Amino acid sequence: MDTSGIGRRIAYWRDRRGFTQTDFGQLMGQTKRWVQDIEGGKRQQDPRLSVLTRAADVLRIPLEQLLTDDKPAPPAGSSPPAEVLGVIDALYRPAPDTDPPTSAALQRRLTYCCEAFQACHYTTLARELPALIMGAGQAAHAAPVGAQSEAQAMLSRVYQLVTSYLHKYGESTAIQAALAADRALVAAEQSGDPVQIGAAARRVVKSLVYQQRPATAIDFATSAARRLSADLTGRGPLGLSTLGMLYLSAALAASSQERTTARVRAAGDYVDEAGEVAARQGGDLDEDYTMFGPTNVVLHRMDILLRFEDGWAALEAADGLDPEALAAMTRERQAGHRVSMARASLLTRRKDDAAKALLEAEELAPEEVRGRPDTINLVKDVVGATPNPEGELRALAERCGLRA
Repeated sequence: MDTSGIGRRIAYWRDRRGFTQTDFGQLMGQTKRWVQDIEGGKRQQDPRLSVLTRAADVLRIPLEQLLTDDKPAPPAGSSPPAEVLGVIDALYRPAPDTDPPTSAALQRRLTYCCEAFQACHYTTLARELPALIMGAGQAAHAAPVGAQSEAQAMLSRVYQLVTSYLHKYGESTAIQAALAADRALVAAEQSGDPVQIGAAARRVVKSLVYQQRPATAIDFATSAARRLSADLTGRGPLGLSTLGMLYLSAALAASSQERTTARVRAAGDYVDEAGEVAARQGGDLDEDYTMFGPTNVVLHRMDILLRFEDGWAALEAADGLDPEALAAMTRERQAGHRVSMARASLLTRRKDDAAKALLEAEELAPEEVRGRPDTINLVKDVVGATPNPEGELRALAERCGLRA
């Protein structure tokens, strides 16, 4: 067995997993000095297979990756799923030289796709979105002067949905999502509709976060909120939902930065502003498919605390949720909340609760768990924190394509 380089590989994967030498030593049942020795090559002359197997398990990698420098297979989620490629291709494909669909036909297809998104039917979206992108583009190009505003608003709404769909797949589709977000904002500005401008702006905010520009994202969200506030307030619940979601987007951008007291306070302040808007609006409403209202504000407060890795505070925030109000949310929101509960439970070392929450999320929305890189990685972390994963957790990992 070629033993050269084993220590170097252990050091590499230990760092990738965020373990200090002390952390790794404790997980291995050894001392920090033992880790220093093995990483420094002093214990590699005849390494026991049992030690290497244990190290591979702790580092959550195949044993072969400690024995060879061959390039490992790309991690799950590092490239878009095959079914997403058709949607991406549609963003670059020229519109066909045919008659555009009617506004009514486009609206029916858009409504169907928005409802599919809220139900976490992402395979359906992969099938339907390419034709919707083409049709909305054709209609906007062919619309007469008097109908341009309506056509551009429709085109913006389509690109907004495409952006939200692509964001489900994380870094692997971040570039294409940013393109769709920019197109959504351009079309919204051309429509002159403050609701569409605000809705498109929050997609741009999320894309800026994926580009690691959180400060710019915060400025963009808050500037849009200030600029559009009066017009949105005048549009009733629809406008208020749009305004509230802009503040929640600013909060999410603030929580994507490294944790400091000032940043935690700033993110909380944006959530509070959204809460004030929700109180003016009244109950939870699905205006423009936002499900904005008091419940959504609490869900975002919890998510922001999780992004700052404060699991205990996130669980405390979740205690403020009304079970009936949560049950009335869309399937996407309900499944997302259970994924958040799993994250909070893992952070607070409640691995059994984390596994239970993930299984509940999968039961509600299988594609929200099995098809999203972030959730798959969470499943992997829960499995990694469980010494001997068995039964339902092992089966979940296998359905996610993981080695349990």
